[in-house]
Amino acid sequence: MAKSTGWDPVLIIAQIVSLQTLHYITLSLLIPPLLVMFAEPGPMEYEGGAANVGMIMDWREMAGRPTTRALPGEGPWRSLNSVWSGGREVGLGSSPQATFRHIDPIRCWIIAICWMAASVADVYYLYALIRRPRLILDFSVTLLFNHLVLTTYYSAAIPISPFFWLVTGLSTAATVIFAEQLCVKREMNEGLVVAAAPDAGDSVEMGSLLRED
Repeated sequence: MAKSTGWDPVLIIAQIVSLQTLHYITLSLLIPPLLVMFAEPGPMEYEGGAANVGMIMDWREMAGRPTTRALPGEGPWRSLNSVWSGGREVGLGSSPQATFRHIDPIRCWIIAICWMAASVADVYYLYALIRRPRLILDFSVTLLFNHLVLTTYYSAAIPISPFFWLVTGLSTAATVIFAEQLCVKREMNEGLVVAAAPDAGDSVEMGSLLRED
């Protein structure tokens, strides 16, 4: 049965959903155990734990930015949590939550490394699901675009971290390069096999004609 070369929207949507799902499944298998083993437990539990969906969907986790609002007495309202005497600050109140609210840089690096590892897995997913070299770039950029939309919606903030853009951009570029190379190599090998088949048939037919003569 010949493969359809026309535009198939159902197939395209199915491929996009499958690729996005496999990407997040890969992240969900990598991030939680590594965070449990290497990240600081206090701040991580304050953020919801290693299995919190925000570790994957919130760009601020990778960027090392706070994901919760300032506590009472922090930021511009810090003076309201202080003790003043004669126009001078003589004491400062503290909240037990402030101990766990700082950013753990190890957690940020773990999430970034897991994202790059998931991009390596994306090379195989593209190779197996998309197959055509000319479509690799489109599906890779679509994967990144969908994540940007989802992470912006989840965090209610547009990603502005240079580190986040660097990790996701380099990972996408590497995925495109290696997936395209694999798909081109496969097409070349399949083309050589298909091209060799008529030659073999011609030689058999020529041999039968010689025997008849």
